[in-house]
Amino acid sequence: MSHTLRIGTRGSKLALAQSRWVQSCLQARHPDLAIELVVIKTTGDRFVDQPLSQLGGKGVFVKEIEEAMLAGTIDCAVHSMKDVPSELAPGLVIAATPPREDPRDLLITRANVGFHQLPSGARIGTSSLRRMALLRAFRSDIEVQTLRGNVDTRLGKLDGGELDAIVLAAAGLRRLGIARQDSVAFDPEHFVPAIGQGVLALESRADATVALLAVLEDAPTRIAVTAERAFLLRVGGSCRTPLAAYATVNGDSITLRALIADPDGTRVLRAEHSGSAATAVALGTGLADELLGRGGAEILRALDVQSGARDGG
Repeated sequence: MSHTLRIGTRGSKLALAQSRWVQSCLQARHPDLAIELVVIKTTGDRFVDQPLSQLGGKGVFVKEIEEAMLAGTIDCAVHSMKDVPSELAPGLVIAATPPREDPRDLLITRANVGFHQLPSGARIGTSSLRRMALLRAFRSDIEVQTLRGNVDTRLGKLDGGELDAIVLAAAGLRRLGIARQDSVAFDPEHFVPAIGQGVLALESRADATVALLAVLEDAPTRIAVTAERAFLLRVGGSCRTPLAAYATVNGDSITLRALIADPDGTRVLRAEHSGSAATAVALGTGLADELLGRGGAEILRALDVQSGARDGG
């Protein structure tokens, strides 16, 4: 590594806000270290008009950044953990997981009402298949529309009257300093967050950079995402799969909630397990096995068939 720490980041306003926060925290802990941000455009950034489920999997926001790390043009990267695939590129590690931000999903409405007060036929925008499935499961009478773009673009479509409501991650709004009085948070026990939602992943090569980044590590956050990502790895899900897992840590105890759903929301398989923090991987793996055995594998097979038909397979 050179005498300057080069942090790779996407160029969106949110990605830059997250990376600047990490830069500031690292600078405070390593005052003699020069730190610079390097903006990298990813596949997900280049094709903003296409649904994420059609762009080739969960790594669309990290692939080019990981390639830059392996090539040595950057030393580390700041990702939203929910964008990170279950398996990293060989030679790379998650060096640190800072304390988790608010993991919940927020409903923002033009009418400033709750989800169940929205009128029948209300148009709700989101880019997440998980959110789409859960919205449809709770309200089959609403119209869920695909919504891509940065936070400002999404809020603009809501405020401009194109949609009646949108769903965004609370963490993103907080990191951008945006406070909306017309927002209501979903209960994460029922509207289960995305795997890693609200968590930043500081990724690097397995070299001396790890020690520099480790000063931002938060143990409870690491335990929680370890369980959640063990679930993801076992299920083998992608952007085409509506699934979720959310862990809470209380001392040495961890509780993991997870689900696998049909995209239309007609079937949502849920389960919850608790155990000690030391069993985080086993907890995630066991919960995945339970849901796969209860019909989750059937849902995934059907989605693979549909995906193959769309892709000409």
